Amino acid sequence: MVDSGYARYVALGDSQTEGLGDGDDVRGLRGWADRLAEQLVRASPDLLYANLAVRGRLAGQVRAEQLAPALALKPDLATVVAGVNDLLRPRFDADEVAGHLEAMFAALTAQGARVATLTFPDVSRITPLARPLGARVTALNTRIREAGARHGVLVAETADHPVVTDPRLWSPDRLHAGPLGHARIAAAVAQALALPGSDDSWTRPLPVDPRATSGLRVLGAELRWAGSFLGPWLVRRVRGRSSGDGRQAKRPELLPVLALD
Repeated sequence: MVDSGYARYVALGDSQTEGLGDGDDVRGLRGWADRLAEQLVRASPDLLYANLAVRGRLAGQVRAEQLAPALALKPDLATVVAGVNDLLRPRFDADEVAGHLEAMFAALTAQGARVATLTFPDVSRITPLARPLGARVTALNTRIREAGARHGVLVAETADHPVVTDPRLWSPDRLHAGPLGHARIAAAVAQALALPGSDDSWTRPLPVDPRATSGLRVLGAELRWAGSFLGPWLVRRVRGRSSGDGRQAKRPELLPVLALD
């Protein structure tokens, strides 16, 4: 068995890292970070894993609430993925968001952790109603790459492959990856880390979907999505509420990966 060299993995982030879209709050969430931990433990059976991510958190909140606990756990591997919630806010400053990410990169790498992150897909290719956000995604991805390069952070380039916007990788709300999407994200980060058994198979397209539709059916699907998911999200924003209000990290302490449900 080849040892990956990691003994303590800590994940920081928002709903994607928490695992929304992959399981549920009744049966439990899995998510890409859990999946990555499961791959890490194949090479390092004694790996301990903590997941500090909480849904709805902005990048500044991730920094304020999760960085100090993460540093206290002394990880030798950390993943930092945040910024999508910032992208969705009316006021968005790519430099400010990237500044929070870079502060986390700097603190974790200065303590000796290997840090990995990822770039984000163009959400307008997932839902046309999100087309105005395309420029924001590009701006943030550019800054993530630059900040990562300054601190030796590994960047999984999930933004560059068409498959990442295949609807079959996403949950019905189109804001969170589904199980297949989370599996692909985990595989992308594993490849960036050069883990044993990782490769670029996650970049390959899915078979053609014969059920794909266009025209009026697509328009109808967009309208249903707006009513079922976009509308309630906007109401929460107007009321100053977040899906993460009152929530704590699902796995705040380092535990054996075998403890995953």
